[in-house]
Amino acid sequence: MLEGYLPILVFLGVGTFIGAAAIAIGFIMGPHRPDSEKLSPYECGFEAFEDTRMKFDVRYYLVAILFIIFDLEIAFLFPWAVVLEKIGVVGLVAMAVFLGILVIGFIYEWKKGALEWE
Repeated sequence: MLEGYLPILVFLGVGTFIGAAAIAIGFIMGPHRPDSEKLSPYECGFEAFEDTRMKFDVRYYLVAILFIIFDLEIAFLFPWAVVLEKIGVVGLVAMAVFLGILVIGFIYEWKKGALEWE
């Protein structure tokens, strides 16, 4: 049973190695010439003008919640689609309830104005 996970483990190991190697090579071979201009704070093309602890608009958090909702929806839909034939009608109804709850959450966010930018 565990031998089915070996290709996934090899994939994760090779991916981690390639990512770490690319970062290490860039760090070792890249130029290191910091000056005052490069070390200064940079924000959207102009100098920072307020405290970094300023409050964010709540819409940023609403968009983040929307992203999490739909990201989780996709994460649960893939395994469900793979085993749909095995779980039958009970699994279909359970997924319909799950998607219904997500649609209700989406409608709530829509009515609250999370998708509108002024």
